[in-house]
Amino acid sequence: MLPEAKLKIVQDLISTASKEELLWLNGYLNGVVSTHTQTNGVAVAAGTPSVNRITIVYGTETGNSKALATQFAAKAKKNGINAKVFGADQYKLTDLPKEEYFFVLMSTHGDGEAPDAAKKFYDHIEAGNFSVAKMKYSVLALGDTSYPLFCNVGENIDQKFEKLGGKRIVPIQKCDVEYEADANGWFDKVLAALNEKPAAAPAASANGHATPAAKKVGKAAYTGIVTKNIDLNDRGSNKETYHIEIEAEGIEYTCGDSIGIVPENDSQIVTDIIAKTNVDGNKSLEFKKEKFTIYELLKRKINIIHLTERLVKQYADATGHDIPAGRYDLLDLVRNYPVKVPSQFEEILVGLNAISPRLYTIASSPKAHEGEVHIIVAKDVYEKDGQKRFGLCSDYLSKLKVNGKQNFFVQPNKRFRLPADNKDIIMVGPGTGIAAFRSFLAERDATGATGRNWLFFGEQHFASDFLYQTEMQNWNETGVLTKINVAFSRDQKEKIYVQHRMLEHGESLYEWIIGGASFYICGKKDPMSVDVENALLHIIEQYGKKTIEEAKAYLEQMKEEGRYEKDVY
Repeated sequence: MLPEAKLKIVQDLISTASKEELLWLNGYLNGVVSTHTQTNGVAVAAGTPSVNRITIVYGTETGNSKALATQFAAKAKKNGINAKVFGADQYKLTDLPKEEYFFVLMSTHGDGEAPDAAKKFYDHIEAGNFSVAKMKYSVLALGDTSYPLFCNVGENIDQKFEKLGGKRIVPIQKCDVEYEADANGWFDKVLAALNEKPAAAPAASANGHATPAAKKVGKAAYTGIVTKNIDLNDRGSNKETYHIEIEAEGIEYTCGDSIGIVPENDSQIVTDIIAKTNVDGNKSLEFKKEKFTIYELLKRKINIIHLTERLVKQYADATGHDIPAGRYDLLDLVRNYPVKVPSQFEEILVGLNAISPRLYTIASSPKAHEGEVHIIVAKDVYEKDGQKRFGLCSDYLSKLKVNGKQNFFVQPNKRFRLPADNKDIIMVGPGTGIAAFRSFLAERDATGATGRNWLFFGEQHFASDFLYQTEMQNWNETGVLTKINVAFSRDQKEKIYVQHRMLEHGESLYEWIIGGASFYICGKKDPMSVDVENALLHIIEQYGKKTIEEAKAYLEQMKEEGRYEKDVY
């Protein structure tokens, strides 16, 4: 505790400081504290550092790597080290051989791919037509252990720099979805290394990877029983949207979380592949250090649709066929570019990727639906080569049988949470984006939350596509749902979407926002979430009498306050 005289000085300073001054003060104090020896962590040396300049490059799909890069640059500067920060798309690639202290924060997404903005940077490093003999480096790799190629891009960059002559000064740190502690620990080790102080780093393996500390993974796995699977769309709809309920003993989750499901491949397609390649479906092969029959691999383990261009090229190289660049299903490849002998296909098969889990925002409430989890799944239908085809997981889930078992895991989402019970919320969730807000409303109904709730929902047709219509109307009648505005785009000549409804109610919506309401978006990233954000900026600009720059700054402030959150895909 501070003596009374010192405490009064601090209180006087805080009471008269602006928000910007408080933020500066917070950072300054963190810097002061970080220069003191920590008894429970890595100490960062005080005094003049041995290195005075570093470069940090980030590659991000969701903004996490960028946020960490900015945070770490500020931390470095507080320790007397000038840090230059670049997005991977802004970095001058010809500067790589000149770099002395170089740190990469890189995300992996999809099938082990680099973020869109980082592809040119990643491809240049992978080509490797240069030397980085002067470089001392380390890599922070962000990913999701749900996916087979976890942190693939960061790992490849780390290994490539070593091959090109770079010296790794801190082992690569691979981070799962709950990355903050690991990321901060990594940068503390970097600072210690830059200050020539020994860091209590984990033992590194032969390939330079840090041995991960034993810790609880942020995802809990369950086996549940399917109790309901119904199509929410009525007759005449162009869509199939399934409401699925799963009972699972001891399930724990929070509103805003998702569940991950690994689908199985269609049995007929598996049978056709076995027939076309003449392999023995009962023969056992090793895949990821486990043994499975070829049928089991094709049915439950290996992704056989929409193969990446890299895997298609591997298939072409193995079979000797000239296959045009593109993404193909495995069945299309074995039909049009057949293998010569079954053993050739077996070698190709074990080199393919595992099936990735698909994430679905939870549509239920732990308070209102105890022991259950609900999801909404829109069946993905598309045409290829004149044939109607379906998305792997949405087709699989649409066929789940009631009373059948289903494995899944809970994926936490700490960036999409309800505020305090007395706070107002505005929710924009067209289509399956309604999932999170059915969860929010059910939770607020069950807990008796006093905050107001305003929903914007959109779909194609009122008569056939108003998902959860009866529930929404009941919540509206009982006062749980304070306001609801709907947009059915195909029910009139001119298409109307949720952003149009927002603009129609712009003045009232702005009053809610300046009154402290939190704003949520859930659903398709493009173009919906972009259009909704642009509409929100227009409303803040118009009714707040601000310039567009001031409106953007206000929206950034809402993000910092945790009042503007998105769950988009």
